[in-house]
Amino acid sequence: MHVMHHLLPMFKWFDGSVMGNWVRDSRWIFPAIEAVHIVALALLFGAILLLNLRLLGLTLKTKPVAQLARELAPWILVSLIIILGSGVLLFASEAMKAYASVPFQVKMLFLFAAMIFHYTIYWKLTRSSDGTIGAVWGKLAAIVSILLWLGVGLGGRGIGFL
Repeated sequence: MHVMHHLLPMFKWFDGSVMGNWVRDSRWIFPAIEAVHIVALALLFGAILLLNLRLLGLTLKTKPVAQLARELAPWILVSLIIILGSGVLLFASEAMKAYASVPFQVKMLFLFAAMIFHYTIYWKLTRSSDGTIGAVWGKLAAIVSILLWLGVGLGGRGIGFL
């Protein structure tokens, strides 16, 4: 991977950083950070899944999509911030392992795609307050969202097993 070769200095920097050494050298810090990371992931996925199930017309049928999206937005944003912060700490402790990990690369591609999709197209569709989102576009956005976030989760699980 040509792009990965250009990123090698960044991976090496994180691997040798004080932050990376601090997490790597402790017996309890990595598992504690990972626990926070996983709880935040569960909150994020739960909130996004609830919104997607509403878009698909499978739950909360009487609640307007825009209202549900506004109510879940803080949960999604805070969870994402916690995930990114804890993820950087976890990454720093295993940066060179991550460099060679295809599941890590897959997870990062899906994560960036999911965040871009969520805060652009998906955001606009779910905030349509006049109800003009359209059932087809809403369902398509929900399916794309589910697939992107599922890719993040599966890539993350693959890091530990592949």
